[in-house]
Amino acid sequence: MSYRRLQPVIAMARKGLRAAAFKVPVARRGMEATRRELTSALADGVYGGSYFGDDRDPNDRMGLSGYERYDRLSSNADVAAYLLWRFFPITRSLDVGCAMGFVVEALRELGIDAAGSDVSQYAVDHAAPGAVGHLRRGDLLSRLPYSRNQFDVVSALEVLEHIAPDDVPRALRELRRICSGWLVCTIPSAGTNEHGPGGWFNVKVRDEALERYQTLGDDYDGPVPFDDLYRDASGEPIEGHLTVASFRWWTRRFEEAGFERCGDVERRMHPLLARFGLTKYWNLYVLRVPGTPVPDLDPERLRTPDELTALEQRWHLDERVADPADIEAVRSALDLPADAPLW
Repeated sequence: MSYRRLQPVIAMARKGLRAAAFKVPVARRGMEATRRELTSALADGVYGGSYFGDDRDPNDRMGLSGYERYDRLSSNADVAAYLLWRFFPITRSLDVGCAMGFVVEALRELGIDAAGSDVSQYAVDHAAPGAVGHLRRGDLLSRLPYSRNQFDVVSALEVLEHIAPDDVPRALRELRRICSGWLVCTIPSAGTNEHGPGGWFNVKVRDEALERYQTLGDDYDGPVPFDDLYRDASGEPIEGHLTVASFRWWTRRFEEAGFERCGDVERRMHPLLARFGLTKYWNLYVLRVPGTPVPDLDPERLRTPDELTALEQRWHLDERVADPADIEAVRSALDLPADAPLW
């Protein structure tokens, strides 16, 4: 039977389901639970087990999407948790695109009521031990399973570039819905950055198009057209990255969604990114809901020097070696003298 002939039956069924959901709250909750379970039963596609290295040679990462290995250390989860804990008065947090929840696990070790959400059912089902029971499957393009203003700090680390440009506004509105205070993002970006080191197009656009994009100058905001995105060995956008755009483009999208970008906080965080060797990998955005008090930018007011030292030693962050190129990039971007201490 053709779909066209089934349309009247489908329309009648939808009408009946909507009426039941409207009149009977229990029925609505049952339908929502059924939808979640049916969605979870579908194949994860791009973000299934192979994306996280399951049943794959750990040395085949080059040229392929996904992780060579994926664990708490390689994901830099301890650095992310440390920065959130150090710079923000965080009580209840959500890590969107949490994968297996290593950031959630780390934050919960610090006594924070941390939760995580990811589009990959595989990742949620293989949660880190300290995140078990605190991760839920969720999709920014539908509706995350959380209440309005539920979290005072929301993080989305290396996540938003996986969303197509036309869908970015909807995803950011959903982040604004659940966030009551701060949103911290890292997004591979291009061009100049008024609050820190800039970005680039290398390994973001196809090799044959790279020179052309490098000559476009600071006026180019993107997003890069789909056909020009860098590809993996199978011809798909590398890492599932669908949106490559400038810092200015992303900032405007955040503002349209109801956030304010906080450059002063970013500038205080950038030296720490350099210290941990992440400047070249993490393009930082710190946003707040309008009216949210800016935390004291002296980190010692929020965490004592003894607390900072103890956690750095506990997670071996004090053993990380800064990349001189990262240090130089931060000094240049923040216009700091060569002899000025960064941390």
